[in-house]
This record gives sequence, C-alpha cells and structure tokens, in this order.
Amino acid sequence: MPKNGTSHLRSLNDGRDIRLNGERISDPTVHPAFRNACRTAAMLYDFQARPEHQALMTFETETGARVNRCWQLPTSYAELVERRRALEAWAELHLGFFGRSPDHVASTLSGFIMGIDVFEAYDPARAAALRDYVRYARDADHYLSYVIVNPQADRSQTQNAQKNQFLTAGLVDEDSSGIRVRGAKMLATAGIMANEVFVSSLPPLGKGDENYALSFEVPMNIPGLRILSRKSYEAAAVSQFDNPLSSRLDENDALLYFDDVRVPWDRVFVYRDIEMCQRQFHATPAHVFQNYQAQVRLMVKLRFLAGLARRIADTNGTLGYPQVREMLGQIAANVGQVEGLVWGMEARGCMTGGYFVPDRALLYAAQVQAQEMYPQLIAKLRELAGGGMIMLPSSIADYGDADTAGIIRRTQLSPYYEADDRVKFFKLAWDAVGSEFASRHLQYEMMYAGTSYVSRTHAFRTFDWNNACGMVDAAMRNTDGP
Repeated sequence: MPKNGTSHLRSLNDGRDIRLNGERISDPTVHPAFRNACRTAAMLYDFQARPEHQALMTFETETGARVNRCWQLPTSYAELVERRRALEAWAELHLGFFGRSPDHVASTLSGFIMGIDVFEAYDPARAAALRDYVRYARDADHYLSYVIVNPQADRSQTQNAQKNQFLTAGLVDEDSSGIRVRGAKMLATAGIMANEVFVSSLPPLGKGDENYALSFEVPMNIPGLRILSRKSYEAAAVSQFDNPLSSRLDENDALLYFDDVRVPWDRVFVYRDIEMCQRQFHATPAHVFQNYQAQVRLMVKLRFLAGLARRIADTNGTLGYPQVREMLGQIAANVGQVEGLVWGMEARGCMTGGYFVPDRALLYAAQVQAQEMYPQLIAKLRELAGGGMIMLPSSIADYGDADTAGIIRRTQLSPYYEADDRVKFFKLAWDAVGSEFASRHLQYEMMYAGTSYVSRTHAFRTFDWNNACGMVDAAMRNTDGP
C-alpha cells in the first residue's frame, strides 16, 4: 500500500534535535509550533493512499513498492503530463503554500537519476551510492528537504576565505567509513517535517572551496545535526478562524548546523569537486525538474489568489466597476500566462537520455515572469480589498461577548457573505496577503529560485538566440545596401 499520513507522523517522532525559542524539541508532531503543519503533510500522504486516488497519485516501482508519482521518471510526454496531474492534485490540498512539499526534492533526485551518466563519468562509486539511495528513498516514499545554499556572511568572499573556516558546512576529515562534516547550511524549508535532507551547494563555489564541494544525504535525526527553526507562524496563530493559513500551512524554514556529523560513503554523491557540484544540477535534468515542480505548485497558488481577488470584489460589491473588472482581467491573464508556460514547457519538452524532460527555455522564462508577477499580484489584492482586510474583529474571542458580537454582525455587511462569513473571508485574505506568514511567502516567491538576475541569466543562456538572430541576419541579407 502507498505511504499514509499515520506512518509519516510516526516517522517524525525520531528524536531529532529541533531548537525553537531556547527549547529543544524532539517530536514536532505534538508541539504547538509545528503539529498542524505536520498534519497537513500527513494529509497529503492520506490523500494518495485512498483507493480512489491511487491511480492518479501513485505508481508501482520495479521493486513492487507503490509510491507517489513525484518519483516517476517520465519516458514520454503523456507520462510527464500524468506525473504533473499528481503534483497538481497535491498542490491543491495545500493551496500552493507548501513550497517544499514532498514532490520538490524528490523531483531533484529523480533528475539526478535521469542524468546518472553524468555521475558515472565523474565517479562510478559515487554514482552507485546515488542510485542505491534514490531507490531506498523512493521505495520508502520519504519526505525530503534540502539545504543547497550557504550562510550569507560575507558574499564578497569565497567560503574558504570566511572568518570562520566552518561557517559553511565543510569537510573536517575522512576515513574508510565516510566523511565528517562541520558547519551550517540554509535553508531547510519543511525540514521540520521531513524524513531526510539533501546537502549540497547550488550557487557556484570559488577557487579553494573544494572542502565545501560536497553532496550527501542524511536523516534529520542523525547525531550532531541541529535544526534551528525560525519563528513559527503556526505558534503565533490565534486560532484557525483568525489565521486559517498560517495555523496549518507554515512549512517552516530552518538553519541546519552540522556538529561533526558522520556521513557514510554510501550517502556521499559528490566529494570535493567544485565543477561536479554545478554539473549535478545543470548537466542533468535535476534543476529543470525541481523548478518545473515549483511552477506547477505556483500555478495552483495563483489560481487560489485569483479566486481571492474575485471574492473580494463580490464581497465589497465592486464587481460591476469597470476598473475592478479590468484588474481582475489582468489577474486572470497572469494566471493564464503561468498555466500556458507550464503546458508549453511540457509540449515543447524533449527526450534526454531516454526520459522526457520539460523545455528549459520556457521553464526559465516562467521563473523570470513569476518573480516579477507575484509581488504585483499581491499589490492588486491589497488595492481591491482596501480597508476590508483591516477593519476586522481583533480575534474570535470578540464573539464571546454578546454585545460585541452584536455590533460585529450589524457592521460587517456584504452583498455576498453573511456578517460572520465576511469576517472569516477577510481573515483568510489577510493571512494570504498581509500577515507575517504572507510576507514570508512574498519573499519566498521572489527569491526561492535565486535573485532575479540568476533567473534572467538562466533565461539568457537557454533562449534560442541562433534562431532569433538568424531571422535578423536573413533580413539584413535580403535588404539592399546603398
């Protein structure tokens, strides 16, 4: 049977070392800062385990395990679309707010396997370790996080030139059993509720950074690994009524500190090789597949935000205003643009090493557009709502006083919702648009793929300049001179 939510929650009570507000937490499934998000993750697995959803969400591996389609290696356009429909169904459950849902890092590792020849050419032993690990993680249907960015510190210096030699997680020593790692990595989004974490470096490393040029995978409860959580928005949520999103969809982010963690060789995939750290992502389909998954998730999230925009207009009775309909039309066009790019990168995909891979150029075009579009969309939602998201009861506790509740119901008027539902709706809208949780998501959508110049550089290098410039050159040849 496919993995279900009960088994996932049970797997998280493994003695991991989580630090929050000066407290050490070993079981996130019962702690008020994390338990609802853990249950949301469990809900994803429960959804795939239902008999009526198994054909949509899962497939059978060659070992007989039935696992989520995020581990599927598509060999045709039809299989890629089939896989996307499973990703889309999961994203609808969390409304696109789980940026690192289980299908994200699984897509990365699947991309590695689709390009296993790159690892074979680098080191057959490391390739064998990767192949064995992915088979293990896939058949267990593990929830994986990753930390592939280094602490910011002094960005003008290479990692080996930082004041602290082990600011960034790096090699301490090695022996016949494996390597020892010390230092920090960021940003373990969803690491709190993941089973294991992939550790590497996506940004390019500099000369002399060989000791930081590693790729490996470890369990979240491995001795010496400390998980330093950021502030929990779930813990700050007053109630589900007041914080309908942050109370259950705060996937959390954490800095991981490796305090002389021992990593066995069968978990090491890249060892002291700066070039291979880049090649593992860009010479294989990994970078494409992980960001394709992100665009599918974002597509669903934008549909939800478009629905919020329409309901704001309904609630305020402004749908008949020409300027409001124009703004809603622009939002609809933005959502359609992302949808079209997702479907386009599938339709224009190609076979790579026996697997069908989405088109890189359209993928990076979508990333560039999304980084600019998301903050603009949030601004439009704010403009549509006006003061509606602010003029709200302080909390659900206000309904406990009959006099206050009466005033609320006399003043929270709407042509679309009854008073209590109007309050509930604008609490939802504020949590998506203006709360601290929403602000984190604004930063996330703008930066998860790297700063904007990184995405634009990817778009530059993958665009078909030969064709575009060829048309210009042909026009020049066909034009008479003086």
